[in-house]
Amino acid sequence: MSRRTGARRRLGSIRLSLVLLALVPSVTLAAMWGVTTIQMFSEGLRLRDQTDLSRSTGAMGTDATLALQRERSLSAAWLATPKGSRAALDTQRAQTDKAVAKLVGQADAIEKAPSRISDRLYSVLGSVGSLEYYRDQVDNPTDITAQQALDQYSSIIDDQIHAFQELSQVDDGDLTSQAGPLIGLEHAAELVSREDAQLTLAWPTGHLDDKAWTQFTELVNTRRWLVQDQVVPQLTGDAKAQTERILASREWQTLQSVEDRVLASRNASASADRIALPDAQKQWSAAMDTLSQQYTGLIERQTAGLLERSADKADALLLKAALLSTGGLLALLLCVGMSWRITRSLSRRLRGLRRAAVSLAQERLPDVVARLDRGETVDPESATPELDYGHDELGQVARAFNTAQRTAVHTAVELADTRRGFQKIILGIARQSQNLVNLQLSKLDTLEREHTDPDILKGLYELDSTASQLRRYEENLVIVSGERPGRSWSEPVALMDILRSAVGEVAEYQRVEVLTEEEVYVAPPAVADVIHLLAELIDNATAYSPAPSPVTVRAGMVAKGLAVEVEDRGLGMSEEDYTSFNEQLAVPPQFDVVALAGDLRLGMFVIGRLAHRHGITVTLRSSPYGGTTAIVLIPHEIVVRESADGGAKDGDTPEDGLVAVDGRGARDAEPSGSPERADALGTTGEQTEEGPERLAGSARELRPLVTARTASAARSAPSAPSEVVPRRDGLAPLPRRVPQTSLVEELREESAPAEDDGSLDDFTAEAAASSLAGFQRGTLRARDDDAEPPHDEEVAAVPRQAAGPVPSTPPADR
Repeated sequence: MSRRTGARRRLGSIRLSLVLLALVPSVTLAAMWGVTTIQMFSEGLRLRDQTDLSRSTGAMGTDATLALQRERSLSAAWLATPKGSRAALDTQRAQTDKAVAKLVGQADAIEKAPSRISDRLYSVLGSVGSLEYYRDQVDNPTDITAQQALDQYSSIIDDQIHAFQELSQVDDGDLTSQAGPLIGLEHAAELVSREDAQLTLAWPTGHLDDKAWTQFTELVNTRRWLVQDQVVPQLTGDAKAQTERILASREWQTLQSVEDRVLASRNASASADRIALPDAQKQWSAAMDTLSQQYTGLIERQTAGLLERSADKADALLLKAALLSTGGLLALLLCVGMSWRITRSLSRRLRGLRRAAVSLAQERLPDVVARLDRGETVDPESATPELDYGHDELGQVARAFNTAQRTAVHTAVELADTRRGFQKIILGIARQSQNLVNLQLSKLDTLEREHTDPDILKGLYELDSTASQLRRYEENLVIVSGERPGRSWSEPVALMDILRSAVGEVAEYQRVEVLTEEEVYVAPPAVADVIHLLAELIDNATAYSPAPSPVTVRAGMVAKGLAVEVEDRGLGMSEEDYTSFNEQLAVPPQFDVVALAGDLRLGMFVIGRLAHRHGITVTLRSSPYGGTTAIVLIPHEIVVRESADGGAKDGDTPEDGLVAVDGRGARDAEPSGSPERADALGTTGEQTEEGPERLAGSARELRPLVTARTASAARSAPSAPSEVVPRRDGLAPLPRRVPQTSLVEELREESAPAEDDGSLDDFTAEAAASSLAGFQRGTLRARDDDAEPPHDEEVAAVPRQAAGPVPSTPPADR
């Protein structure tokens, strides 16, 4: 199996494949839509949350930063002149506390912020927490110097500027680029504020030490590089114009002039540790007051503008995410809807094509075949309606399917016609053969009447038996052809007569033992078929069991009808074979079974046909003797308790009702052409040419079956022909042929009985003829002794010769 074939088998049905074909893209698009929507909304929500956090922390901490810068300048002034006024410092501290409290109050929002932002803000909160300690050192310096206290303010402000830088880093590149110059401007303002604090602390003494001067120089150079190379080139619009106005103002020029003078003072100072400051305190302070207000206002306005643009951008992102999500959802639904619609259409068409195929295979073709089996005429065009599925690939499959079903129906019709023709040929041959066999039996019957020689009679009896078997084989051909055999009855037939007739149609009838105590009859329509069915089973039993083992036939009434068992002592079959044959017998066999069977067993086919015709059940099973037991269950519908003229009277049944037909008894009773067999079939209502003459005047009831007498008892009877005595059931008794009846009494002779030594080799033709004659005479005498004429009338005995010549087997039975 190829890999592709295995994959198709793993997928299952085509409908599942179509569903997966529509489901996979739909799920993929849905996942992509979901991820895109979540990402866009997350970006917008994150920007809005970050903007809200920046506002809530005082314009990204700018308020606290500017307040701390002013407090640092006032703290430096207080440290320079401790005896001055503290009012401005105290006021500024109050303002700083408000700004810091605003920052500290956003602890929950800071916790939800990204880690890079929350870490910076937590650092700011930690440094702000130590602000009171440094204020105490400013008020009462004990632990640190004034410069160290101012450096702590600078450290807190640096943390806030870095936090401001982290807050300005958003997913939107435009906002991030706009925040860069603003951060640089705030750094420049912080450097100027540090210069002011350092000079404010040194103005009262009028000089700087070398370290302080070096720090001041670094501050100046860094601020100038930052402003000229980083801030101004990146500023745009109003921010750039305002910054350029500040840089071009007189105050900024004054500031730079004082810075230059301080930087040049080291060269003019005699000592490196004591650098004299220029006398420009008032100019510096005036310029710083003006510039401080200007850059503070610039920073606050630019920060507020940046936050506004950030909020607008967040709203725009959310709106864009909503619109794109809605559009994507609509596109997704449209795609999914179209996919499912196409899939459903294909699936529906495929289901329709599948239903049509299944209907053809399971309904239309079997119906056509059944109608053909019934002999009906079938029009292939009306039996194969056209399937129209368009002009695409499915339409092509439907057209191919139309061609296939037309071909199948045409083939079925042609095969049925061929089969019917073949059956007609077989039937014609069988009918012609039947006519020849019947003619042969009639001639044999004539010869049997004309000859009395035991050797000749023995040969004639054997030919008669062989002809009866040949007639059964010809009837098999008739049954195979679907027709009924020609034999028919108009009145019920006794069970014992049916069993005898069935045994008489078997080649090895001597081995058959018939045991029954039932006095029932079989309905006329089923007589011929029941005889034929039993004959086939008995013949099969004798054929598949070794001689001289007996074949036993038992019959008795059961709950569901009349059960007849045929048991042999052969090798039997396996359980699989029993099961197979029972399955074949359970359903009506078709002619094809015979044609296609590898092991052709025509008898099983005939048995199945006959059993199904009358509702008879035939079951095969193993026998306790090792052979096979065939159980024939004849339903109540074809079993008759009483004859056509009434049932047997009470008390008429003899004490010993068991009839056992052994080797010679069966030969005397059943073979076609023998007197006993003619008696069994000729007076049971069979429509023959001589039947009406035999039945004329018979009004007595059928006699019950009696025990078979032995040949020795029969030989003690007189050899004169017995009179025909009517039976109590109103029917005439079976006529009997007695050898030497046509001879005068002086010429009659009886062969000496052969000694029964148990050897079949000593059983000569003379002994057989003598045994037959003795058995017949004994049977007639026993029936004459048991006959009781009715009280209301006496029936005269009719000599056998008066009835004219009686054939051994009626022509219709032939």
